[in-house]
Amino acid sequence: MAELVYPPVIGVARSMFKALDLRFDIQGTENIPRRGGAVLVSNHIGYLDFVFAGLTARPAKRLVRFMAKESVFRHKVSGPLMRAMKHIPVDRKQGIDAYRHAVKSLRSGEIIGVFPEATISESFTLKNFKSGAARMAQEANVPLLPMALWGTQRLWTKGHKRDMGRNHFPITIRVGEPRETPPGVSADSLTERLRTRVQELLEAAQRAYPVRPKDADDTWWVPAHLGGTAPPAPVRAAGH
Repeated sequence: MAELVYPPVIGVARSMFKALDLRFDIQGTENIPRRGGAVLVSNHIGYLDFVFAGLTARPAKRLVRFMAKESVFRHKVSGPLMRAMKHIPVDRKQGIDAYRHAVKSLRSGEIIGVFPEATISESFTLKNFKSGAARMAQEANVPLLPMALWGTQRLWTKGHKRDMGRNHFPITIRVGEPRETPPGVSADSLTERLRTRVQELLEAAQRAYPVRPKDADDTWWVPAHLGGTAPPAPVRAAGH
């Protein structure tokens, strides 16, 4: 079936990014498969992360169907767009329906985008990962695609006003190689390995980021462990 909505939305997003003069540094897009299902897994630091993560699939001429909270689909503007782009609504009280939908889509050859932290990390560090991404990849017999985003929090994130001015913000993205999901390995083990790989990619993106805070008032977007004033990362639960 022809994609009547998704490509124009991507075009609008790219025009907006050009107007904002965003400076992209994207590496690893060759790791996005040109055919077949896969679960694209990213850290989550800003409200526009799904847009930036989706851009990495364009060189492979792929479209990513993201799993997003159900309330986004109820909005009068975003709802019709999300449904037309075949994204997947997630009701956290009844997540099994979204899970089954995602597995069916993966088996039909779609790339499904997941933020396994489930919510934006206000510390801009990795939170614990939920195991759903690994479980659905195993069930559908498709690989996991680890990814890390950096700089997206400067545009729009939780607890801060949107900054959509022409600020020339750099956006750094790193995509890792596909990771197989053999059935004999536990989903928890796969999830922990996946989180470790996303952490490595995140650190690589942070090292490559060409901008440092301009002054003391511009450190809010930098994690505390890197000298910034973002809230400290929560202590990870035992066993994670």
